[in-house]
Amino acid sequence: MPLFTDNADVSVRPAVRGDEHAIARIQVEAWQLSHVEVLGQGALDLLDASAIEAQWASAVSSPPGAGYRVLVACDGPTVVGVVSVAPVPAAEDRPFDAPGGAILALEVEPAHQRVGHGSRLLAAAVDTLREDGADQVHTWVLDGDDARAQFLASAGLGPDDVVRELVSGRMPDGSVRTVTEHRWSASI
Repeated sequence: MPLFTDNADVSVRPAVRGDEHAIARIQVEAWQLSHVEVLGQGALDLLDASAIEAQWASAVSSPPGAGYRVLVACDGPTVVGVVSVAPVPAAEDRPFDAPGGAILALEVEPAHQRVGHGSRLLAAAVDTLREDGADQVHTWVLDGDDARAQFLASAGLGPDDVVRELVSGRMPDGSVRTVTEHRWSASI
């Protein structure tokens, strides 16, 4: 008689060559769900899934340096989420500060959100950064991405008053459309 449990076969592992198609699909689907209000459908329609897939393939197979990593969340054998991290060296004007790390991307396939994959990815990213000697982590949150802000706040990150503006495209009248991101950080 088989034994059934409430535990799903879920995991986080380093991304491997071949994961890039799933990762790109997850990123595009997640962005279309969470960023349409801020970026606009026109900007999202311009996403080039093939180019995104090629960038992820490069990040997985040829990271730009030590400490750059891509991890994936799996539900059984299926890739359902991604996180990528990068080192942030101590500032030159504060050479005694320990280095930190940045979460460059953290996305979960919309159909698999709110079941723990994001939390597992974030925990694995923090563990990886700690192993590399980081004592802090930061990431960027697009204005209007309330779900991401709530998720990060529940994990102990918070806005640290650093803001940046990014160009997201041109409007029909020729003006430039910008979006604002706030940096969120925490000691780890």
